[in-house]
Amino acid sequence: MSIHIEAKQGQIADKILLPGDPLRAKFIAENFLEDAECFNTVRNMFGYTGTYKGHRVSVMGTGMGMPSISIYARELIVDYGVKKLIRVGTAGSINPDVHVRELVLAQAAATNSNIIRNDWPEYDLPQIADFALLDKAYHIAKELGMTTHVGNVLSSDIFYSNMAGRNIALGKLGVHAIEMEAAALYYLAAQHGVQALGIMTISDSLVNPEEDTTAEERQNTFTDMMKVGLETLIAE
Repeated sequence: MSIHIEAKQGQIADKILLPGDPLRAKFIAENFLEDAECFNTVRNMFGYTGTYKGHRVSVMGTGMGMPSISIYARELIVDYGVKKLIRVGTAGSINPDVHVRELVLAQAAATNSNIIRNDWPEYDLPQIADFALLDKAYHIAKELGMTTHVGNVLSSDIFYSNMAGRNIALGKLGVHAIEMEAAALYYLAAQHGVQALGIMTISDSLVNPEEDTTAEERQNTFTDMMKVGLETLIAE
């Protein structure tokens, strides 16, 4: 057991999907995994292990924001030996070419957080995805006919930002979307020599007049990223 995860050694697979919403983790386990068993209920941050197409896979919620995902991802890596971590979450588009319900693969994650700068104050250290996972996910998504964008995202510490205009302006530099976790996940993966990728579904747009998705839709219907994430985890 770790501080925040009650699983025993061996209950968590070495590859895992990480949705922010623990109820999305439950949905994935119930709809995609065979023989799924719950390994964590601490703080209602549900985690499950089962099989997907014969491969042992886990899924666990991380909560919202970089502090929260940093706790769970570090314990999964250090205490349970997880080697492949794929975030499957939502993001807000800041690019007019990126639309609601489309996928974004975060090739890199800029951030306004000090979570990395606290360790490296003299550098602007870019956070990047594992290329092998990114490459596999992109080709899997395209083969499945999903509209998919690859590029930079902004991992923000602030949901209700006073700098919304400045954040939106990043879209003109090719930044696809704003989310709240990828940079921290990529930093932890780099620290510990494991693989990480962020796959996001656009749930709303800050630049296009599109209808936002509901909480229920975000929890239960964003299945494209779940399929791509699972297929990427088991790809050779």
